[in-house]
Amino acid sequence: CIFTTAKQDYAKKVLDVLDPKKKLIRLCLSQQDCLCAHGCYWKDLTRLGRDLAKTVALDHIIQGFPAQDDNWISVPRWWGDPRDEELLHLAPLLGQLGQAVRTREMGRGWVP
Repeated sequence: CIFTTAKQDYAKKVLDVLDPKKKLIRLCLSQQDCLCAHGCYWKDLTRLGRDLAKTVALDHIIQGFPAQDDNWISVPRWWGDPRDEELLHLAPLLGQLGQAVRTREMGRGWVP
């Protein structure tokens, strides 16, 4: 899922580059899905319709609500450098988070 404060047409152009075959990204929320207050667009993670205990948001600025601070991981802003590997550095952490969620769910009777 991608959640951006960018306008929908711009987000679509970026997704066409990131996932041209439409196999990786199933959902894209854009500016129209954000809340606007005082001229600023805010990402409300509850709009994803997912369990926030299993949701992580990566962004260069936290544009959510104080109640969702624990869901955000700050990453440097991307400036279009094709050599940028910041997200690759986060892969181990994201894998650990995913494993922790699966382990916790297995303790509650969840079956993979």
